[in-house]
Amino acid sequence: MIVTLLGKPGCHLCDDARTVVEDVVAGFPAGSVEFEERSILDDADLLERYADDIPVVLVAGRVHTYWRVDPDRLRRTVADALA
Repeated sequence: MIVTLLGKPGCHLCDDARTVVEDVVAGFPAGSVEFEERSILDDADLLERYADDIPVVLVAGRVHTYWRVDPDRLRRTVADALA
């Protein structure tokens, strides 16, 4: 299962979200959840779709949240997706 953070360099909310996502992912057994980060600046489709919404967190390819990440909600969503 993959948790993806969509953002861009210089985005302070993206930096905050990265910390939360990394902490949540680290709480699951090794190898069960991967964290990946993508810049919307590297993909025209992502830029068009999410330019005003970053950071965006995807869980298994589906939008989980925009802007601020609630660690408890993310943890529950990941746990449910793994079940």
